[in-house]
Amino acid sequence: MKKGCLALMAVCMGLVFVALATVKAQAASIKLTYSNFFPPGHIQSQVVDSWCREVEIRTKGRVSIKHFPGQALTKAGECYEGVVKGRSDLGLSALSYTPDRFPVMGTADLPLGYTTGRVATAVANELYRKFRPKELSDSKVMYLHAHGPAVVNTRGKAVRRLEDMKGLRFRTTGAAALMVKALGGIPVSAPMPECYQLIKSGQANGSTHPAESHKGWKLAEVENYITATYCISYTTTFFVIMNKDKWNGLPQDIKVILEQINNDWLLQHGEAWDTIDAEGTRYFLDNGGQIIGLESNEAARWKMAVAPIVDDYKRTLNEKGFNGQEVIDFMIKTVNSMQ
Repeated sequence: MKKGCLALMAVCMGLVFVALATVKAQAASIKLTYSNFFPPGHIQSQVVDSWCREVEIRTKGRVSIKHFPGQALTKAGECYEGVVKGRSDLGLSALSYTPDRFPVMGTADLPLGYTTGRVATAVANELYRKFRPKELSDSKVMYLHAHGPAVVNTRGKAVRRLEDMKGLRFRTTGAAALMVKALGGIPVSAPMPECYQLIKSGQANGSTHPAESHKGWKLAEVENYITATYCISYTTTFFVIMNKDKWNGLPQDIKVILEQINNDWLLQHGEAWDTIDAEGTRYFLDNGGQIIGLESNEAARWKMAVAPIVDDYKRTLNEKGFNGQEVIDFMIKTVNSMQ
């Protein structure tokens, strides 16, 4: 009898040991992939790297993330769908790189005269929290961020007056394309990784983007002029999302940790945009670039030219079944309150 009891105890202890080992292995085996279109040296890729490290630190190694910058895993325009379909577990790209898919969030990209990346980032997240648009319901939104004021940049020809825009081709995306058309230019829809070659080859005369791109994407090498159109500056909203099935499968305590990190890191992305805007401006000037200001009367003409865009976008939202007036009013009020 005694030998039988000892044998049974040994079996039970063995089963417990196996169960504990299995649980431990499972707890330490959450490995995620992260697709990001920014090049490895870009400050936004560095912020992603720090997010990944922070996740590993705060989860005590239970979660590890392999970061693929520079479109190594999915292209910029394929990133969102890539996360939804599981080609990557996490992804960062611009909402505007998937045209017409995100009409409510596209409101944040209108030319509303943004002043900083921190403001644009805060506004984008407030818009999402307010309306929780179904257009993002097929992914787990970790957080959003948005770059600083985007303006007109050209190669070869300086834009000093509204008339100078006529016929020029600008690499752009999303709602910014509406702005380019309203100003008399011709939009060339393409993500930022294609911008350098488009301008260098002459397929585009310039691009609309924030100052950071002169350094982060080396556009100071192919652009000569910045026209300081801050009166109508726009932003581009970037998503950081996770595959919903992957998110739902995480332990609850891991989810809590990730949400806490997300709240911290969206602020870091906004601050990083402002940091690199300053660096990009210096880099542009150091490469012989020229910044052209607009006098108040000329700035008023530019503002008048783009004013109809907001009303047109309101109608677009209405046609898609949204309350365009409510969305637009919320955006304008939020932007004005934060600047």
